[in-house]
Amino acid sequence: MVFTAVGHILYQKRSPTSMISWMLAILFVPFIAAPLYFIIGTRKRESKYKKEYVQFHQKSIDNPYILDDTNNDFQNLLKKNGIPSATSGNSYQLITDDVEAYNKMMEEIKNAKHSIDICTYVFQFDKTTKAILAALTLKAKEGVNVRLLMDLVGSLGASFSRKGFKELKDAGGEVAFFTPILKRPFQNYINLRNHRKIYLFDQTRLLSGGMNLSNEYMGEADGSRRWQDLLYYLHGPAVYSFYSIFHNDWVYATKEETQMEFKVEASYEGKSIVQVVPSGPDVHTDALYEVLLNAIYNAKKRIWIVTPYFVPDENIVQALVIAQHKGVDVKLITPRESDNLLVDLVRNPYMRELNDIGADVVLYKGGMLHAKAILFDDVGGMVGSVNFDNRSLFLNYEVVSFVYSHQFMLSLESWMEGLILDASRGIKQPSKVREAFENILKVFTPLL
Repeated sequence: MVFTAVGHILYQKRSPTSMISWMLAILFVPFIAAPLYFIIGTRKRESKYKKEYVQFHQKSIDNPYILDDTNNDFQNLLKKNGIPSATSGNSYQLITDDVEAYNKMMEEIKNAKHSIDICTYVFQFDKTTKAILAALTLKAKEGVNVRLLMDLVGSLGASFSRKGFKELKDAGGEVAFFTPILKRPFQNYINLRNHRKIYLFDQTRLLSGGMNLSNEYMGEADGSRRWQDLLYYLHGPAVYSFYSIFHNDWVYATKEETQMEFKVEASYEGKSIVQVVPSGPDVHTDALYEVLLNAIYNAKKRIWIVTPYFVPDENIVQALVIAQHKGVDVKLITPRESDNLLVDLVRNPYMRELNDIGADVVLYKGGMLHAKAILFDDVGGMVGSVNFDNRSLFLNYEVVSFVYSHQFMLSLESWMEGLILDASRGIKQPSKVREAFENILKVFTPLL
């Protein structure tokens, strides 16, 4: 198995850093690392069990809303990677408050007439999800088609307590988990997690962003100190891309052979231009990574990044360094302490490198910051589920939206400035022992 693993590593398209990390792991702990590699070490590999690539059919959308802006580098690069064109006519609302996010979720569930399709990474049984499940069960009893898809790793607790979904299922709702570990564990690639958050209502309205379903992210005002996160509401032709992604995920998880039946509205009144970008093993290329790298290299004014976990590859770090040297305003806004101690240790060398060249390293003090967002100059912004780390950029199933709208950029900028008000700047120099330990861990960042 050791020789097979080494051969597979050499055969795969990997960065030198990733190859070295796996080779070192196999060298020092072969009987652990070799089997682990075949469970968690692969990305876009072929197999009869492989998840199909996401298929988009924009021809179903009225042509006036499909844009092909040849002057927009983002749109052009994404289109060449097979990502659907941006669409106009979208209504886009950024939601930064946990109570507001919960109320909007409950409102959309209540107003759904035909279907509710939910995909989440984390689902925890608590008072927030108890209310959400009750609302979903009521809609299922009314004849609304309700589908709930959860990632098995992120929602492990819920997978062990499936009786909590009994009332919803008895009412006609459907419940599924992504990549069941006990069925074909080696073929299902349990390391490739579905980190997407897609909350679809009647296939015409959407909530998405970074918020999962638990009281940790959203709920009624009860004094809880919830994680700082983002959700957004979208109504318009861009919603169809999210439906295509959900449909693909659902078919893979349930093996149901169902047809997409998207409800296209006669007209859309929104003012935002939106481009939906999935990433992961079900996308042919690393389109999202390419456009992020390109955006940093081509930035003229600013790159403001909000992420809970900052463990980038060397290409991203080098691009940020070059941007800072060119005079671009590089801001990294991340929690002072995240919920993952190991990631906090690994991120420090990268953050110090940026801090030492004058980039603005902002450490949010107001609790766990779980939001993921980026502002690019005055061109647009990105909000979604992807973190600035190797797992999100290269392993997980993710989805983000790029929004090319002045009003959106103002709202995102205002929210980021609010985070900065409750933050410290810079990063302290560690002791020599800690610095050495962090640098050792840095070697294994591609495995995280």
